[in-house]
Amino acid sequence: MPEKIENDIMAILETVIDPELRIDIVNLGLINCVDINDTGDVIINMTLTTMGCPLSSVLEEMIDAALIILPEVKTTKVVLTWEPAWKIDRMSRYAKMALGL
Repeated sequence: MPEKIENDIMAILETVIDPELRIDIVNLGLINCVDINDTGDVIINMTLTTMGCPLSSVLEEMIDAALIILPEVKTTKVVLTWEPAWKIDRMSRYAKMALGL
């Protein structure tokens, strides 16, 4: 994936705010990897803070709505995975400070 598109995607994902924790999904450490193919299909591999999180479909919709503004993005797909499991140490320093950790 070209670096500029990857940077653009990650910058937009930083605008997707977890409704419960009020921190963006990138700084929370939820994004494992992002892939975009030549036709503009984006696959987001991510985890959630807890298995069975009731907000998974909400986050997927928020990700889709955020990324579709990029002209390079034609479709988005979120793939939830539990490996590696999410841990507090995946959060950025900013997120830890914002949550008082």
